[in-house]
Amino acid sequence: MRSRRPSPPLLGPAGLQTWREMTLAYQLSPGELSILRQACATTDLIAWMHEQLSGEPLTVPGSMGQSRPNPLLAAISDQRRALATLWRELALPMPDEDEGRRRTPQAQEAAQSRWRAQRRSQGGALESV
Repeated sequence: MRSRRPSPPLLGPAGLQTWREMTLAYQLSPGELSILRQACATTDLIAWMHEQLSGEPLTVPGSMGQSRPNPLLAAISDQRRALATLWRELALPMPDEDEGRRRTPQAQEAAQSRWRAQRRSQGGALESV
């Protein structure tokens, strides 16, 4: 088992959980830890936005009285894209790899499909990571 690194200050519950899970599962370099810190902070921001949106209408009046999407919806979408970019930059290894590499979302999905097919052909047995 890998040892857990101390968490960065000011992380909220969602970011802290992500930090703990990732630092237990992976041995990360200083550069990777920097990206992980950003990903954890973005995770917290998305969680906070969801809390703000909770109970609020999904549409709000626009400047001319028209109905328009709540601006938090676009902000959440933007932060999710930023988080996806950070995860790609982190380049974590796939289950069958010793070392991660950067890949497009399409290449990542293809690798996941190969891994799932391999796992099914082995009777669903999971190898330890």
